[in-house]
Amino acid sequence: MARPSLNDLAAFAAVASHRSFRKAADAMGVSRSALSHAIIGLEGKLGIRLLNRTTRSVSPTQAGARLLARLDPLLQDLDQALDTLSEARGTPSGELRINANKSGARILLRDVVPRFLELYPGVELDLVSEGRLVDIVEQGFDAGVRLLEAVPQDMVAVSFGGVVRFIAVAAPSYLQGREPPDTPDDLHAHSCIRQRLPSGKRYRWEFSRRGAEVAVDVPGTLTLDDNDLLVEAAAAGRGIAYVPEHFARSRLQAGRLVTLLEDWCPPVPGLALYYPRNRHVPSPLRAFIDLLKDTDRERGTRGTTA
Repeated sequence: MARPSLNDLAAFAAVASHRSFRKAADAMGVSRSALSHAIIGLEGKLGIRLLNRTTRSVSPTQAGARLLARLDPLLQDLDQALDTLSEARGTPSGELRINANKSGARILLRDVVPRFLELYPGVELDLVSEGRLVDIVEQGFDAGVRLLEAVPQDMVAVSFGGVVRFIAVAAPSYLQGREPPDTPDDLHAHSCIRQRLPSGKRYRWEFSRRGAEVAVDVPGTLTLDDNDLLVEAAAAGRGIAYVPEHFARSRLQAGRLVTLLEDWCPPVPGLALYYPRNRHVPSPLRAFIDLLKDTDRERGTRGTTA
């Protein structure tokens, strides 16, 4: 039996882990056809089928599952061994893939990424900004960025950017002739600009005051899926929006928006970069985390907010 190449074994592990040729091809930066040919060649060399394929799904066969269980730790050990060479050269190199929401990506691009790329020119940073929560391990990311409260329990979280405050805002033109809401329940008498989450569900506005927590499924005829658009629509007088404060700050300062339900909108824990707890942390990610912590400490010393 011909010995399979490391590339073919890595291709199989990617497809079997992702359970998708498309996702595996995206993670490896190759075409689906190249990946398919590699798997066919591997199965031919081994003389056994490793993957069950249908038009809609891919899953390991029993033999494939056994191979994957033995192969995964070996590939991780290989990645770690190669990473030590990077450390021996004195500077991280390779690819660093981070999945972030738009707020997190903006902060990283403003405060961390320029310095990181300047310090570590041997690292290729792939920063993917999308709203939906993904399994960063399954999707081939080294780390993710989300609100701290949304980070899975089995991940290591590194907070940054300070606390976040969600606020209800409206334009003075919208409030003209209307009674401003005193409590979250009063929102039922108003036109609200609702938000569609990446999951497809509508966001229930969450408020708290002195330990009392309220979630309101607000009424409204306009639903958007982007905080910038929510702020823009509110400033145009379309209704009340509920957004992270920094998205509305410039329009609040210009008087185009006013804050409502002020005492129902306390700050909450902000963003965090997170990564798998029980996996080797590659040197590019360690360097990014160290710089992120340093930058956050500097921001804290200056007393700035995101």
